[in-house]
Amino acid sequence: MLAEAKDASELMVDLAYAALYFDDEGMADAVLGLEEDMSALVHEMRSLAMLAVRHPREVDGMSSVLQVVSSIEQIANAAVDISKTVLHHLGIPRALIVDLAQAAEVSHRLVVAAGSHLANRPLRDMELPVAVGMRVVAIQRGRHWLTDVGGDSIVEPGDVLFMRGDPAGIVRLRELAAMERWSPPEPDEEHALSDLDRAVDTLVEMKNLSEAAIGLAYSSLVLHDLSLAREVRSMQERLDGMKVSMQTWVLRAAADMAADAPDADPAGLRGLLHVAEAAEDIGDQARNITSLVLEDEDIHPVLALALGDTDDVVVQVPVAPGSEADDSTLGSLGLAVDPGYHVLAIRRAASYIYNPPRTVRLWVGDELLASGPEEGRDRFAAICGYSIDIDEETGHVELTPTR
Repeated sequence: MLAEAKDASELMVDLAYAALYFDDEGMADAVLGLEEDMSALVHEMRSLAMLAVRHPREVDGMSSVLQVVSSIEQIANAAVDISKTVLHHLGIPRALIVDLAQAAEVSHRLVVAAGSHLANRPLRDMELPVAVGMRVVAIQRGRHWLTDVGGDSIVEPGDVLFMRGDPAGIVRLRELAAMERWSPPEPDEEHALSDLDRAVDTLVEMKNLSEAAIGLAYSSLVLHDLSLAREVRSMQERLDGMKVSMQTWVLRAAADMAADAPDADPAGLRGLLHVAEAAEDIGDQARNITSLVLEDEDIHPVLALALGDTDDVVVQVPVAPGSEADDSTLGSLGLAVDPGYHVLAIRRAASYIYNPPRTVRLWVGDELLASGPEEGRDRFAAICGYSIDIDEETGHVELTPTR
């Protein structure tokens, strides 16, 4: 249930931001639907945690489970808050939508039409990660959600697919699903940087930073990595400062709007403040998760087992000399397509580059911290110049150079 809740909360965040990007109330409603399932799941996990404690010495360990459950629930609540920006029409400047389009990965929702190329076929036959650079993360079939999606899953007419990957693949993806044509938003003509532009840029950075913080927080817990936990704490502190700066830019933008057009309604900027608050909340929960590592608390073994049993696994692999990754940019490697991995951070010397852009060039000694499907783990390690061997009993990972 922990694994299911983690995956569901991350899906909710993806869908909430996608709802902003597409101004799609259907996606926002899907987040609210997932919230109901999440509430039931959290309630059952709390009940089971209480029943599982049979001796006072087990209390501290089980409290760590409850702390992570609470953080997962709060992350889901933040996703609901973001989706309400769309449902309540709080106002999203077009500049934000354009900036979100520049993300390395975006989520998309599409309905499969009868007779389309996607209908009545298993996902494995479609090879969507290769064909369009996007992967299916969940399927909504009527009132049921399928989050454990594999290659054998058959797509049926009327299914709602929730995809994640390269935004450049959306146009082709919609063609395969026989949906109406869609064009990505284009930036306006260049103009002097305004206070609103600064607010939007800050908010997009907050979004990226908060999502990276969550990924690193789970990784620090699974790997029991103190340096990762400290990095998440630093990211959370940055998010606090960025929210204050963003609020300042929004207030100045509202003042500029009033000066230029006294009849203009600055209420359309409320959405920026609402989303910034939610992004900071996500960062706070990442910090809350890492506090278990930072304060060296008793961590129940079920956490590592559960978080390692989610749809995506976390790997930490250095770049070997002469490997495919050596002296290559992230973009040229195409890791999001094959093997379907997203690089959360790069450890370089004593610091991290989190949520690294496609233009980052990799060097020998860089350590890539990435998440993706378990079946792609060997391929990811091979790109970095290693073969990987995992002890099934202990979970210990051993890397062996291939050269």
